[in-house]
Formats: sequence, structure tokens, C-alpha cells
Amino acid sequence: MLDLYIGNKNYSSWSLRIWLLLKHFGIPFREHWVSVAGREYNPALRPLAGNARVPALHDDGFQVWESIAIAEYLAERHPALWPSDPKARARARSVSAEMHAGFANLRKAMPMNLKFRFKGKPADEKVQRDIDRVVEIWTEARTEFAGTGGPYLFGAFSIADCMFAPVVFRFDIYNVPLPPVAAAYRDTLLAHPAMKEWREEGIRETEAHAHFDAMAKEYGGPR
Repeated sequence: MLDLYIGNKNYSSWSLRIWLLLKHFGIPFREHWVSVAGREYNPALRPLAGNARVPALHDDGFQVWESIAIAEYLAERHPALWPSDPKARARARSVSAEMHAGFANLRKAMPMNLKFRFKGKPADEKVQRDIDRVVEIWTEARTEFAGTGGPYLFGAFSIADCMFAPVVFRFDIYNVPLPPVAAAYRDTLLAHPAMKEWREEGIRETEAHAHFDAMAKEYGGPR
């Protein structure tokens, strides 16, 4: 049995990725919650992962950390987690790695906080550049690779959708205007049963961290 260690569902966008992947594909796992009190290195998490962060997957005690590495580890056993077409699979891997490593300005300006929904405000130049790149990725995937295979980025649901799931929540929380193709994809992922479950459980959480909440409130008033 796999054991997945995740942070607060209200705040921990990285944890969402692997949890969603396991849920969608029906891969059995035990869920363990740990508090994410801040963004700094937390030595208390060292027993869970070499990088002292979550998500962390344990497979009979063997630890795998970093969401992209966990996803690849799972895909070795479950090939359907990536698109079957070689070029689509390569592109899905490319954009997943890009999401994992980049978009720092977007992440900083729009922290994950499921309890808020804002009217939104114009993004600054650096944040808008990140938004535009996400829209470009989604539009290319949906128009060039998805075909009639399904409503997700590459048709059928894949790791790529999980990697962008936190951005989908962020765009909804901060009311980011999107063109039609990107907006349709956002709505498709928001309607996913596991995404709804994660959001509902995050909203019910009682643990709050003032620094996360204060950062979010800087982005306009409530809708």
C-alpha cells in the first residue's frame, strides 16, 4: 500500500497534484496530513522526505519526493498516466516539467487559499507574462493534441492535468480573465469530482495561517 503525506488542503497546492493523480486513476493509498506552517525548510518533515517537504510518497517505506518525480514513479507502474502518443507524451512531459520548475511570479502573487474568491485586479507585467504562458500551453494542448480524446489537456486525463490543477484553482480564486479555450479547460477541471472533494475538505479545515491569508487578501475584494 502506498502512503501519501500531504499538507493542508486549503494551502498546499503541491500536495494536490499527487493526491488528484491517485484519486483519478483509482490507485489505492493511505492519506496522511501534516501541517504546512510556512514555506521555509522544516526539519520536522525530514523523517518523511529527503527534502523535508510534502508531498512525499512512501512505498513500503521507500520515500519519493517532489511531485514530478512521484508522478514519474507512479507512471512506471501505470503507463496510462501519460498520453499514449509519443509526441503528445513528450509535450505533456515538457509542460509538466515547466510547470514544476517555473511560474514563480504567479505563485507568489496568487497563493493557494481555497477559502477566498476575489473580484480580481489587473496583474502586474511579470505575473501577466506567467498567465499568458499558461494560457498558451493550455490552448496548444487542447487544439493540437487533445483531438476528440476527451476534455483534458491531452484528451484523456494525465499527469499534465495534475501539474496544472493548482493553477486552475488559483485562476478561479483570483478571478483571472481567460480566453474561451483556456476558460473551458479551467471549468472542466474545476468540475472534476476529486477537485471538488479537495476544495470542500480544504474549506472545512480549521487551521489558519495569517501570513498566507494576508497575502491572498492583497488581490482585490471578495466576489
